Amino acid sequence: MSDTSPHHTHFARLLEEAANLPAIPTSVVAPEKPDALAGALLGADHGLIDPILIGDMSKIEAVAGDLGVDISAYRSIDVPNHDAAAAKGVALVHEGAAKAVMKGHLHTDVLLRHVVKREGGLRIGRRLSHVFVTDVPGSERLVLITDGAINVLPDLTTKADTTQNAIDLARTLGVEVPHVAILSAVESVTEAVPSTLDAAEIVARAKAGEISGGIVEGPLSMDIAVDQAAAQGKGLSSVVAGRADVMVVPNLEAGNMFAKALTHYAGAEKAGIVMGAAVPIILTSRSDGKMARLASCAVAALYEAHKDSLS
Repeated sequence: MSDTSPHHTHFARLLEEAANLPAIPTSVVAPEKPDALAGALLGADHGLIDPILIGDMSKIEAVAGDLGVDISAYRSIDVPNHDAAAAKGVALVHEGAAKAVMKGHLHTDVLLRHVVKREGGLRIGRRLSHVFVTDVPGSERLVLITDGAINVLPDLTTKADTTQNAIDLARTLGVEVPHVAILSAVESVTEAVPSTLDAAEIVARAKAGEISGGIVEGPLSMDIAVDQAAAQGKGLSSVVAGRADVMVVPNLEAGNMFAKALTHYAGAEKAGIVMGAAVPIILTSRSDGKMARLASCAVAALYEAHKDSLS
């Protein structure tokens, strides 16, 4: 595809695989700014999503005019405000009309409030969590980073759900048995570093079968997660060392900075997906380029196509 880069071979693979699937009908909530509408239409042009445009249609049509695009072929629903648009986007999932939700130009908390509401929401019994799916040039594998966008200071229950959500996503992207690193600053469990205590508990829950589908180790420092030689140098025996598919960070700040550092210093591209709901929620940033938007649509399509195989 013309929007792929020779440096991002993993995303090129995802795009190719997703393009062979039926486009997933997607509630696009409030695409009332150029970046939001263009991202949805880009996914449609590549056969990844079939967008249902929900929001103030006078604004959406004005944006389409500014972009010089024709949106008459797409289903549209005129809704006067963002709260009502988010409610409608979620309702379409219950009606069977949509199999994914895409955030447009509205506050994330407005959209997620309707996703998590008890009556008419999209809860599946887990906490929501965000996953950055990153393609780092030269890396042998995709790297999933979670959670860098939703849960600021996650408790143990949230971290356990976050870990399971990421394992599930990795498996639908072709990772048969994801290797998961529960990150901290050090590898030893110490009360002086609370995230090491959480990491040990998450590993214990995985060993007890409460988290399944992957190999979970922690606490692991970043160098060990990405470099097996670092583990050997520290005398640490680790299956995950040097081959982590999933990085579970201690808090939102760590995940957000980690993902953005990969983007700006290592030339990575990143997709953004919210997991833990009945359908994938495509969550991109206004600063994201074409590849990030396309990859986010591809990840959503692949998850939706393969999620039934997880059980």
